[in-house]
Amino acid sequence: MVFVLQVDFSMDGPFGADMVQAFEGLARSINQEPGMRWKIWTEDAQAREAGGIYLFDTREHAQRYLDMHAQRLTQAGVRNIRSRIYAVNAALTAINQGPVA
Repeated sequence: MVFVLQVDFSMDGPFGADMVQAFEGLARSINQEPGMRWKIWTEDAQAREAGGIYLFDTREHAQRYLDMHAQRLTQAGVRNIRSRIYAVNAALTAINQGPVA
């Protein structure tokens, strides 16, 4: 079984290409996190929100990453952090071409 971690939070920017420039190093480092399979970066410049959807191999890895990430965000002054961890129903997800195999 795999687990999805969803995180979003209020953020004043950067967004778009500026976000890529500002967070490319962070994005590359996330690939080294234990159990992390992939991340989809999310942003809504108009609503001033950002976040991500991650796939982890275990709930424990997802929780460990969330604990570390929430602390890092808080130390950076980020507010309104919202998060959830969900188990993935791989059989139904596969019907809809979800990348969980």
